[in-house]
Amino acid sequence: MSEVLRPLTARSVVLSTLLGAHPPRLPARSLVRVGQLFDIAEGTIRVALSRMVAAGDLTQVDGDYQLTDRLRHRQSRQDSSRAPSTRRWRGTWEIAVVTAARRPAADRTAFRQTMTELRLAELREGTWLRPDNLVRPRPAPVAEQCTFLTGRPESDDLAATLWDLPGWAVRARSLHEALDRADDLATSFTVSAAVLRHFLADPLLPDELLPADWPGARLRERYEKFDASFQAMLRAHLGIP
Repeated sequence: MSEVLRPLTARSVVLSTLLGAHPPRLPARSLVRVGQLFDIAEGTIRVALSRMVAAGDLTQVDGDYQLTDRLRHRQSRQDSSRAPSTRRWRGTWEIAVVTAARRPAADRTAFRQTMTELRLAELREGTWLRPDNLVRPRPAPVAEQCTFLTGRPESDDLAATLWDLPGWAVRARSLHEALDRADDLATSFTVSAAVLRHFLADPLLPDELLPADWPGARLRERYEKFDASFQAMLRAHLGIP
């Protein structure tokens, strides 16, 4: 599990805590208490908070710290990855062809990140696609830069060439085992953060294109049970009703 469960820094402790909070706003004393789970000193957490405010990750409101709009968007993606909105797949694929003129490098980088967040995969430069089974809006910058088409590939093997499905499945099963083994609050916190990151990497393909014994649904079901218990323990630790 070392490749999946990465150690938490002061910044990642603060970020993971607020991403899991609804609304994503907590007083500094609560964030300090979470840091104590990982032997992170109060001063280190407070320095991280100051730097995150300066970087535009957090804002201060009446003494509390809350996520900025940019990271609220990440929280929204994280939440939707736990219970994705899908529709019946009829065999068609969503195809996005970049038709915009030359763009600055920063715009191209932002575009690629957005396409990945939409769970599209790049077949070749300027051509992105995925099965047409997800229900989600297309941000204006994407709609402005692309022409969208629908089509049907000749082979269902295309999905396996665009996404590392065996790799995702192996890590999902390892995380499922880690959820079962987590027996203290600090470990539970780390495992929870890893599972949520992994959900964001799920291509969310229709069942017809997934390998046999795909672990996605099982991991989500297991995580929801785990998270209910974990959030109750975390609230108790923070003294939140």
